[in-house]
Parts: sequence; structure tokens; C-alpha cells
Amino acid sequence: MTRRQHFTIILILGTLSTISPFSIDMYLPGFPAIASDLHTSISQVQLSLTAYLVGIAVGQLLYGPLLDRFGRKRPLYAGLVIYLLASMGCAFATSIDALIVMRFFQALGGCVGMVAAQALVRDLFPVGEIAQVFSLLTLVIAVSPMVAPTVGGYATVAFGWHSIFLILAIITVLILVAIYFVLPDGRQPDSSLSLRPQAVLSSFFTVLKQPQFLTYALVGGIATSAPFAYISGSPDVFINQYHISEQRYGWIFAFLAFGMIGPTQLNRFLLKRFKSEQIVYTTLIYQSVISLLLVIGVWFDWYGPYGLIGMLFLFLAGQGLSNPNASALSLAPFTRHAGSAAALMGSFRMTFGALVSGAVSLLHNNTPIPMVGVMAVCVLMGLLILLAGQRRIQYRRKAATIDEPLTEAML
Repeated sequence: MTRRQHFTIILILGTLSTISPFSIDMYLPGFPAIASDLHTSISQVQLSLTAYLVGIAVGQLLYGPLLDRFGRKRPLYAGLVIYLLASMGCAFATSIDALIVMRFFQALGGCVGMVAAQALVRDLFPVGEIAQVFSLLTLVIAVSPMVAPTVGGYATVAFGWHSIFLILAIITVLILVAIYFVLPDGRQPDSSLSLRPQAVLSSFFTVLKQPQFLTYALVGGIATSAPFAYISGSPDVFINQYHISEQRYGWIFAFLAFGMIGPTQLNRFLLKRFKSEQIVYTTLIYQSVISLLLVIGVWFDWYGPYGLIGMLFLFLAGQGLSNPNASALSLAPFTRHAGSAAALMGSFRMTFGALVSGAVSLLHNNTPIPMVGVMAVCVLMGLLILLAGQRRIQYRRKAATIDEPLTEAML
């Protein structure tokens, strides 16, 4: 693979991975406009985000076996067509209930990009390069929260919130063209894999029996769901509570997204000196300290809007280190079941993300406390699971008398 091919493949995989983040981030500045136009409340509009996260969690479990059975591209085409149609449905929704339903189906189709991208990384790159490739993917993905809210804010003011979903539909068409003409096929279809419920559940169970997967998928799911509390709560905090315009909110969101880019690329250099396990552990301790300072500072009103932005920047910087390493550690033990493993990993993350988003909506009290409080709970729980899971991994490795991560053959 030439360097140009390497770059092109990573760019396309990164773009696939940004479908769902873009779908989330781009319409955040439109929350107040959506609430006003559909005659509902901000908390009800937040439920459309929760529905999207639920759709991702469910959809990824469906696509995992399909990607293993039929190869990578056929399920990709089907999912993206569903996403395209649902995006049009969102654009023409006339009630909050219709928007919530369309957002669910939009997620159900769009989440195929996340699962397929992760599985293709495992298909196309050596195990030793996976963490670095995920770092590069995270760099591409990090562009989404820098660009999407800004575009969404200006589109909402200029053309109305409906235009956001029309833009998403156009982007999807361009991605479909790139997949057809440029993206390699990856792992070939495996007709020996059955799609019967019992066989699918057996495949998932095989993945879940792997201690390394279960530990880091749960850690990644819970700890990396903390930004969903920020994503769900920040439109209300900054636009309604601090009275910041939609356009300025887009720039704030972009600035905070920049906090993930530097650490993401720093991770590539850290991996030359430290193991992924060490980076995840250290990062969770760092984020736990920052999250506690966030809660205490907001409770005693130390920060104000710009102090809060600074603390959120410090917190989100940790995502650029924990996310790619947790992903790499989760997928490293698998080859044949890489699609199912990627689906479970993504489903865990979006399930926790949906719960976190719903919790912020439920606890809404016109202060930033629900947002920062839920963020703190996420990383603290992730740290506790990591400490418990590492003991299980070490025990399994000693029992197998090996030093390398367990593989499917050792299950």
C-alpha cells in the first residue's frame, strides 16, 4: 500500500466514521429554533438526540453480523441509503414526534459507517498499527465538531433548521460515490457465518468471553460517553443560560473540539514509549481530577462561561488519548469476528451515550450542574471498571501462560 493509498483509505474511513458525529453536532445550534418551530421545549428536542443514540446502539448490533457475513460494502450501501431517506424525513418533519422517529431511523442507517470503518481498519492494517490508525481516524473525526456546529449555526440562521438535514443528505451522496470508486472491499463475505439468531448470539458471546474486549469496550463505552453529556447539555447551557448566539455557540463548540486534536496526534508519539493500557489508565485519572474540579467549580460558581469553556477544553483533551487506545485494545484480539466485535463496542458506547443524554435531559434544572455532574460520573465509573478488568485480564493471561493479548484461537 502506497502512502497516497494509505492516506486516501484513512480519509474515507474517517469520513464514514463522521456520519454520526456530524449528524449529532450539526443540528445542536438549531435546538432553540426547532423547539420554537415545533412548539415544544428544549428538553423534548434533546430527546431527538437520545433517539438518535438509541438508534446507533441498536443498529450497530445488526450490522456487525451482516458485515461479517456479506462483506463490508453491501451492508454499507444499504445503511447509507436508509440514512439518506431518513435525513429527508427529518428535513420535512412537522412535529417533534415525527422528528424523533426520523432521527431514530437516520441513526439506524448511518451507524453502519462507524461499524464498517472500524472493521475495515482491522481488515486493512496490521495489528501493531491499529492504535496509530485509530489516532489518525480520530483526527479526521475531530474535524466534525469543529466544522459541523459552525455550519449548523449559520445554516439555521440563513435557511432554517430544516436545511441542516438537507446538507447531511448531500454529504451522504458524496460518501457513497467515494465508497464505490475508491474504498477497498476489505474482508470477503464469509458464507459459513449464519445469520440465524442463535448463531449471531453465539458470535457475540464469543466476543464477550474475551476479557480484554469486555474490559476496554465497557471502559470505552462509559468513559467516552462523557462528551455526550456535554453535547446534550451545552446548547441549553451556552445559548439559554449564558445567552450566547447560535453562531458564537458554533465557534465555542469548534474550539472545544480542537482540544481533542492535539492529544490525538500526541498519542502516536506516546505509543512509541508506552503501552496503550498505560495511556488509557493515566488519561482516566487525569479526566477524573478535571471532572471533579468542574463539578466543584460550577457548584460554587467559580468559572462563568469562559472559565467553564476552559475547563471543558482540559477535560475533552483526554478523549483524544483514551478513545483510540480503548478501541484498539478492544479489537486487537479478533480477526474472524472483527465485525461483531466492532458492533458490540460501538453499541456499548452509544447505549451509554443515550443513557447519559437522557440523564442530562431528565436532570435539567437551568444550571450546568447536570451536564458536568454526569460527565464526572462517567469517567469515575470508567476508571473503576478499568481497575477491576485489568485484574481479570492479568489472571487470564497467567492462566494461558502468555504475555500477548489473547486471540480468538485461545478462547
